[in-house]
Order: sequence, then structure tokens, then C-alpha cells
Amino acid sequence: MAVGETWAVAATDETGPAGRNTTVPGTPPTAGPPTDPAPRTGARMPRWLPRAMVLALALIAVFQFGSWAFHQLTGLLINVLIAFFLALAVEPAVSWMAARGVRRGFGTFLVFVGVLVVGAGFVTLLGSMLAEQIIKIVEDFPQYLDSVINWINTHFHTELRRVDIQENLLRSDWLRNYVQNSATGVLDVSAQVLGGLFRLLTIALFSFYFAADGPRLRRTICSVLPPARQAEVLRAWEIAVNKTGGYLYSRGLMALISGLAHYVLLEFLDVPYAPVLAVWVGVVSQFIPTIGTYLAGALPMLIAFTVAPWYAVWVLVFVVVYQQFENYVLQPKLTARTVDIHPAVAFGSVVAGTALLGAVGALIAIPAVATLQAFLGAYVKRYDVTDDPRVFGHRGSGGTSAFGRRVRGLWAQRRPEDDGAGPAAGAGAAGAGAAGAGPGEGGTAGAS
Repeated sequence: MAVGETWAVAATDETGPAGRNTTVPGTPPTAGPPTDPAPRTGARMPRWLPRAMVLALALIAVFQFGSWAFHQLTGLLINVLIAFFLALAVEPAVSWMAARGVRRGFGTFLVFVGVLVVGAGFVTLLGSMLAEQIIKIVEDFPQYLDSVINWINTHFHTELRRVDIQENLLRSDWLRNYVQNSATGVLDVSAQVLGGLFRLLTIALFSFYFAADGPRLRRTICSVLPPARQAEVLRAWEIAVNKTGGYLYSRGLMALISGLAHYVLLEFLDVPYAPVLAVWVGVVSQFIPTIGTYLAGALPMLIAFTVAPWYAVWVLVFVVVYQQFENYVLQPKLTARTVDIHPAVAFGSVVAGTALLGAVGALIAIPAVATLQAFLGAYVKRYDVTDDPRVFGHRGSGGTSAFGRRVRGLWAQRRPEDDGAGPAAGAGAAGAGAAGAGPGEGGTAGAS
């Protein structure tokens, strides 16, 4: 055996299991390789995690409670909003009386009593007129039906009779179901009427307090704001009062003009109850946005139809013509200083207000948008507009397109030939057209 092989065998025997476990007597045992500790089975959670979970649950609970409370109080909040705008509307009249020595509470009471008397008188007159007209229409309905049946029989060669139509109508399932539904809906109508009266009372009380205690309310709001913010709040309040009051007063003036115009027409046509109908048209057409004109014109047309069918057509034509006159002539002049907003913006605000708050939103949308526009106009910085023809919606003399210049160049080339001029004149005209075409079009004109 070679020496190298002998040394390899000895090394193998020493590094074997027996060689590794044998130690020299009297020496401490050598430490083996470090062993991995046992895995932790009960690790502690961070201290901030319980607090974060409790905070998250508390925020969710608060959000849910706030959402529930908001939905429950939506009706009350809408009533308060209406009352606030009504208080802004009567603020100029109350302040005018307060400046002349009348207490604000008593002045507000006088204003509300005046509005209540006018509204009650209007509703009473309108109700009596409608009751009498309905009775008259019901009494004359057989005559109207006979005239319609005769016209149908004459033009369509039929043999209809009023007695047969009445019997079929009385025996129809539609009429029976309608009567049953109406009988079961009496309680619902009564509940709605009582709810409407309670809502009106709530709005009246809140608006009275807002108008009578307006200065105290402003002082309370300003007491929790720094001086700079106080000036902004007072300015916004003043703008809201001016815009809301101006909107309602301008609408009242337009209602007066509309009522007088329709009164003249109804008196000329000898339609009964012309004064009450004129007041109806003026109030409804001005204070009910978007559809007020159609609601206002429907009642006079119905009453005029009871006098003569053609009178209803004349009333319809007059309503349409007067509406155009009001939109394009009367309204811009009366609302230019009070509610100066674009008609498209006004229409959009009415649509948005209707989508958010229904009829109430449609009523207060225009003064709210006018107030916001005036308030932002006081803080938005404006610059002078550049003197560019494109700003005014038309092109200047230097804004002619390349196509137009080419057409003029070709026309200048062909015109001398049409006039019978010589070739020299045509070449001169072509050169002039190419010279006037500019650097970009000169080569094209010359090539053609």
C-alpha cells in the first residue's frame, strides 16, 4: 500500500462517527453546532391593533347613525331651507319697517299677516269659481256630448247614441275599479292634507323666527368666526337677501303685468270670472318654474271652451305669444339687476333643483344659483379679453383659409379669359393671383 493511500485511510477512520465522538480525557467537551429554537406558537398582537379596530368600528357606527338621522330628518331640513329663503325674501320689507321705528317682531308679523290674507283670499275666490264652473260643466255635459256624437255620426257615417255610451260607461269595469280605489284612498288624501298643513305651519314658524331674529342670528354666527371670516359671511348674507328678495319682487311685478294682459283678453272674449283667472295665470306662471305657464293657461282655456270652443284656441295662441314676449323682452329687462343669470343656467339650475329636492328645489334653485354666482363674482379675478376676432365669433380679414385663397386665385386666372382679354392679360392676372396667394400657395397657383 502506498503512503498516500495509508494516510487517506487513517484520516477516514478519524473523521468517522467513532472518531468524532471520542474526546481526550481531562478536556471539556466541544460545543456542537447551534440548534434551531422551537417555533413560537403564541406571538403577541401589536398594541395599536385593538385601538385601531375599536376606532374603525366607532367610525362605522357614527356614519351609519348619521346616515339614518339624515334620512329621518330630510323633511325637516327641507322645511328649514324653505323657511330660510322665505325669511330672506321678506327681509327687505322687515328691515324697512325696522328702520322707521317698528319692532322687528311686529313688522315680521304684519308682513306674514298680509301674505296670509292675500293667499287666503286668492284661494277662496279661486275655489268658489272652480266649484261653480265644475257644476256648470257637469250640467252642460250632455249637450257637449250630443254635439260631439252628432259630429262623429255626420263625418264618419256612424249611428252612435248618447244613451248607449252612458250605459256602456256605467257598466264598465274601469269605472267600478276607479270608484273602489277612490273610496279606499279617502283616508290617504286626508292624511296628506293634514301633513301638508303641518308642513306649512312648520315653515311659517321657522321663517318668522329667521326674519324676526335675523340680527341676532348673524351675531351668533359671527361670534364663532375670526374678523376676516365675519366680513365674508355678512357679505354673503347681504348678497343672498338682495338676490332672493329681488327675484321674488321681480316675479311679483311680472305676475302683475301678466295678470293684466290676460284680464284684457278674457274680458274681450267675455269669459266669466276674468279677474280671478287673470290672477291665477299671473301667480302660477311666475312662481311655478318650467311647467307653470302650461298649468296657468290650462284653466282659462277650459273656462273659455265652455263659452265657445274657438275661444279656447284664441286663449292658447295668446298664452304662447305672451310667453315669448315675456321670455325675450320683459324678463331680461326686469331681472337684469336682480337675478342676472343666463337663461340656460337658469333652466339647468331648475332641472338640478327638481332632481334634488323636487318642486321645492325648482322654486329656490334660481335665487340660490344667482346668490352663488354673485358671491363667486366678488372673489374670482378677471382679466381683459384679447382683441381677437375669434372671440367675437367671426374671422377677421387675415383669417381667410388657404382653400379660399386658392379659389380666389383660380377665379382671377379665368376671369380675363371669360371677358375676352388676350393671353397677356390672363398671364398678368395669373401672376397677380399667385402673388396674392402667399408663399405657401404661390407654387400651387403657378403650377395650375
